[in-house]
Amino acid sequence: MVRLIVAAVALTLPGAAFAQDAAQEGPPERVRSVVLYGDQKCPEPTEEGEVVVCAKGDDSPYRIPSELRESVERPDATSWGVRVNDVMNFANQTLPNSCSPIGSGGQSGCTSQMLRNWAAERAAQKRRDAIIP
Repeated sequence: MVRLIVAAVALTLPGAAFAQDAAQEGPPERVRSVVLYGDQKCPEPTEEGEVVVCAKGDDSPYRIPSELRESVERPDATSWGVRVNDVMNFANQTLPNSCSPIGSGGQSGCTSQMLRNWAAERAAQKRRDAIIP
């Protein structure tokens, strides 16, 4: 029985000493993140209390990552018609009769837009009513 108690105390003492050291030290003083390319090795900590975190990068630090390369929309792949339409849609927001809070004449088109929407809704309702026997 005594041997069991001595063994239990002997096993808990190093753990308790480690827990006290960890509680006194707290978080590391400095954390350095490094991205490695090619055959680079992870550098050693330069000072006490420093932690170095290494991550493996792509082939070259000067290339755009492949995830971003695929999602980038190339402007030369866009047709002129789409480009002109985008510019005109943006420019129309600032013109008179556009019903937009942007620009000096934007408010003048709200009534005409409301009437166009009303006419479209009325025409759609007439088409629905014509289908019902």
